[in-house]
Amino acid sequence: MTYSIGEVEELSGIKQNVLRYWETVIPGFAPRKDLGGRRVYTERDFEIVLRLKYLIYERKFTIEGARNEILHEAQSYESHAEAMNTIRELRSELTKLYFMLKKNHPPA
Repeated sequence: MTYSIGEVEELSGIKQNVLRYWETVIPGFAPRKDLGGRRVYTERDFEIVLRLKYLIYERKFTIEGARNEILHEAQSYESHAEAMNTIRELRSELTKLYFMLKKNHPPA
């Protein structure tokens, strides 16, 4: 599902000018634009808006602090994703080795 900037404003309570400002200061937060140049917010974009709203308005983070927190969360997610990929690769290799060993040494 996608949202227009007006819908995001209505759902989140964050003014459009603030949303546009956040695009300039939050790395990775840049809703794509349609052929008419209108912003199209994805579910992920909307989640970021809600996270920023929480950090800035509820937790009283500065814009810079919220940006750093978002970056830290993204890095943690990337590290987790990399670790999961490594585990999947290791599991695959171990499975191959298991079947090779089983093939060469059948049970007695």
